[in-house]
Amino acid sequence: MSNPFAGIGFNAGNVVLAGRPNVGKSSLINKLLDYKVSIVSEKPQTTRNVIRCVYNGDGFQIVFADTPGIHLPKHKLGRALVDAALESLEEADLVCYVVEAEDRTIGPEDEEIIAVLRTVRTPLLLVVNKCDVVLERKGGGEAALAAVRSLYEARLPLRGAVFVSARMGKGLDALVGAIRPHLPEGPPFYDDDILVDRPEKFIAAEIIREKALLLTHREVPHSVAVEIEEYKSPDEYPERDVLFIRATLYVEREGQKRIVIGDAGARLKEIGRRARMDIETLAGHKVYLDLWVKVRKDWRQSDADLRMLGIEERGRR
Repeated sequence: MSNPFAGIGFNAGNVVLAGRPNVGKSSLINKLLDYKVSIVSEKPQTTRNVIRCVYNGDGFQIVFADTPGIHLPKHKLGRALVDAALESLEEADLVCYVVEAEDRTIGPEDEEIIAVLRTVRTPLLLVVNKCDVVLERKGGGEAALAAVRSLYEARLPLRGAVFVSARMGKGLDALVGAIRPHLPEGPPFYDDDILVDRPEKFIAAEIIREKALLLTHREVPHSVAVEIEEYKSPDEYPERDVLFIRATLYVEREGQKRIVIGDAGARLKEIGRRARMDIETLAGHKVYLDLWVKVRKDWRQSDADLRMLGIEERGRR
């Protein structure tokens, strides 16, 4: 069937960023858009939802899907994250497989990702992130990058490779240039003033969760979920001059609750302070943030809790 939009001179397509947890997919999205649309943490499996982010160029639009990292799941939350990532591959015009410049062997998580990518007909582009770490070393940097490219080329039918540093903002123009030929001709999916397909309320919850992850370090790895219970913005309530947010942080055990709150509430206060600053930048309003911490035992193993928290469990593959 012929394309009804043929000849309009515009290209738009869906591009999935796939890769094991913590390779820098969210950092890459944030740097490309110069906007915080996805939370960043040194902890793996930080992203829990497929977040579609919109990059607009001259005559083209790229809709990036920042997926939860494909990993070996240990609980129902993990299975839901993996299923969300796999489902997004089916909708893509291109898959950018993000790996690290220091990769020298293929680990179990990448073996699972490769097994999945070999079954899809979507074109694959290798994106080697964190190249600054390798190139800053004396000698051997170029050879190291060639080695990581060869490592993955031997396993997948790649359409090319791009070397980037999300942290330094390097190689991003080359990445966009490598993506453009894979965008079908057709109208844009989103208006040019839309950067993300999630409401501010969702991003605010993600920002709060990010700060909790950053400030609890290894003590509460992934047992934190955030529910926004009240969100009253001056945009919707003209009589207000402050964005009011009441949010609950759920953890699985009483000990984790004490860790999140901290001595005399100090850690929760700092979580709120840092989150408020980012949300004010996002929303353009002063923010009053009312945070609570509650125990919801074993929520990561509960289908009902995953649905309640907006992390839908999809059918197993």
